[in-house]
Amino acid sequence: MSQEKQNKKEYTPPPPHSHSQKPHVVLVPFPAQGHVNPFMQLAKLLRCNGFHITFVNTEFNHKRLVKSLGADFVKGLPDFQFETIPDGLPESDKDATQDIPTLCDATRKNCYAPFKELVIKLNTSSPHIPVTCIIADGNYDFAGRVAKDLGIREIQLWTASTCGFVAYLQFEELVKRGILPFKGKLN
Repeated sequence: MSQEKQNKKEYTPPPPHSHSQKPHVVLVPFPAQGHVNPFMQLAKLLRCNGFHITFVNTEFNHKRLVKSLGADFVKGLPDFQFETIPDGLPESDKDATQDIPTLCDATRKNCYAPFKELVIKLNTSSPHIPVTCIIADGNYDFAGRVAKDLGIREIQLWTASTCGFVAYLQFEELVKRGILPFKGKLN
């Protein structure tokens, strides 16, 4: 066996959920208010129904959450914890809204590895409550790839309206027909 393989820890997925232990759901919203709020509501509902919750924020959004709601809010409970991953963007004004296209690109390119490390940490740390499901924002393909790689169930949550979702599904067709992007001046 090569030295590289000996130094690399092998990851074994957690065993299937047993009825003696709470299911552990990791929720990963896109870092914008219209995404975080519905995810938080879902997290609270799941917790009230017996789930162990890990709520994952970007570091930038987590700092804003602490500033807005106070440090006690994010301390968590025995069955509800907050974790963070970097969004891949340089430090910016903590009171400014991040540029959405830049944020989308950065999270797409940079969140896979830190999120995978986090899920592995959750599955191997004490108290050992294996992750049984990842609920990720519909914009976050990296979370689905991590779930697949680690043998964990995944659900994608779309937080926009039904109308917005249908428009999203038709976007490729609109580009194909030349309707988008709009041509000429937009006032």
